[in-house]
Amino acid sequence: MRNSLREERFSIETTIVNILIIILISVGVIFSAVTALGLVRLPDVYTRTHAASKSSTLGVMCILGGTFIHFWLLEDHFNPQLVIAIAFLFITSPVAGHLIGRASYMSGIPLAEETVRDDMKIAIEKKKGEQK
Repeated sequence: MRNSLREERFSIETTIVNILIIILISVGVIFSAVTALGLVRLPDVYTRTHAASKSSTLGVMCILGGTFIHFWLLEDHFNPQLVIAIAFLFITSPVAGHLIGRASYMSGIPLAEETVRDDMKIAIEKKKGEQK
């Protein structure tokens, strides 16, 4: 009797963990698909960079999180490399997207016609005024 109760509890826990893994990986795939769609459909380098850095970061982090939980809770294998990869991706991807956008602006790549406001132009003019 006691062994069957333990097996039933283990089965419920495994089911809950599997549901969590499926949700995380599915959300990651959805965000990755949104990234691909954004790279194809958005009008200029600045909005494409935003799509590539923000949504792909979240998508890959969800996929890595689901993988980490799978191996840790179901396979009993703690993988610190996945934790390091998640932290590294969380720190570097948004910064790289920002720097690519800034370098594009400084290189003179024009904004899309739909752009409403150019805050960078104001900041650069203000900085040049302070230096004189």
